[in-house]
Amino acid sequence: MTASPILPAAAAKAIRDGRPKDGLFAGHDWRISPAPFPLGSELAGEIESLGRVLLQFYRAVNLLYRKSLEGRQPEWVARWLDLGKPRELLELQRAPAFKNDVPRVIRPDLLLTEHGLSVTELDSVPGGIGLTAWLNQTYSKSEIRNPKSEILGGAEGMFRGFESIFGNAPHVRIVVSEESATYRPEMQWLAGQLGPRFTVHDSGFTDFGDGDAVYRFFELFDLQNVTSAQALFRLAAGKRIRLTPPPKPVFEEKMLLALLWNRNLQGFWRQELGDGFYNRLRTLVPYTWLVDPSPLPPHAAIPELGLTDWQQLKSLSQKERELILKVSGFSAHAWGARGVFLGSDLSHEEWSKAVDDAIAHFAQSPRVLQRYHKPALVEAGWFDFERNQVVPMKGRVRLCPYYFVSGDGDAARPNLGGVLATLCPADKKIIHGMSEAILAPCSR
Repeated sequence: MTASPILPAAAAKAIRDGRPKDGLFAGHDWRISPAPFPLGSELAGEIESLGRVLLQFYRAVNLLYRKSLEGRQPEWVARWLDLGKPRELLELQRAPAFKNDVPRVIRPDLLLTEHGLSVTELDSVPGGIGLTAWLNQTYSKSEIRNPKSEILGGAEGMFRGFESIFGNAPHVRIVVSEESATYRPEMQWLAGQLGPRFTVHDSGFTDFGDGDAVYRFFELFDLQNVTSAQALFRLAAGKRIRLTPPPKPVFEEKMLLALLWNRNLQGFWRQELGDGFYNRLRTLVPYTWLVDPSPLPPHAAIPELGLTDWQQLKSLSQKERELILKVSGFSAHAWGARGVFLGSDLSHEEWSKAVDDAIAHFAQSPRVLQRYHKPALVEAGWFDFERNQVVPMKGRVRLCPYYFVSGDGDAARPNLGGVLATLCPADKKIIHGMSEAILAPCSR
């Protein structure tokens, strides 16, 4: 006997009614889809295998920075990555205790374009872990689940993945700053699901015990507002607690993708990534530049653009400005949709100002420029509870897979816990969480 099909109204209401009473994002809401976002087996497989590539990229970045400091790779690599950072944080990043540490949660932003996936950013302190865990769990329930669709990660993937990154620590402290307070409800819900071993604390918490594991849910640019940071880092440097992500601002820089494209480093990337991973990343990552205003020789030009000076970027026509300019990292403007400028969507005056700011602030807050590959239009639908019907929507989608790195050293492995789809209406140029967006888990 075959199961009766799930009606969209019943599924949407079950999803809405199942939301935690304290919410998941403070002050934010989204449109509910009665079904997960389908990827198909080929795209799902591509995403599942991407975690290994990104973990190896992080390991290579870590090695590149160290070798640059030692003079065994170009000195400008470390100089670029250190721009705008306080001396104390750089000393911490270089501390022997953190030598081989990389983030244990890896979340790329993937845009689904007409030519396939596009990796536009890597986030080592990502929001959405609790939300995606809830979506996966909720859409996997029998009263909602379509027997023909398999949620990536399943009902438990996000829980088991997050749990796995802390080893056998008796207590896991999730420290959430005020800057990240929007995400505190989702982390409180997640901790509640995982049991008393997991607790959520504000940025003033200092009662860490030997052997504890700590999840750092705050960006390193915000340390002056995190009163427990120095105590936390001191304990981690002394190997008394296990801390992730490590206090290494190199992993919070978008310029890592510009380094991937720098021809001077091609030999290093090929050696550390292997030809397969290197070529795959270059296929997935749009061409990215660091906006470094250092003068070029008269006969030289910026690769791919043909410009001899970054000031010339302002003179490009609107059609030539299919480019994204954004803050690289270590700034309150470097996450979410803050500090992101799409050249083709701006007037000449607005674009010129963004370029001038990038040039002027290079030494304190460098910017990256990236080719813009327009996301493809996809068919979606959200449930309108007032009209009691599904409303079709043409949209553009960002996919955020969550890879959890468990194990240590060469035995470390990334595991896909789930994939969050953010679908924005077609007229939105930059895809991010908004009240008009559909948030849904992904299925195969």
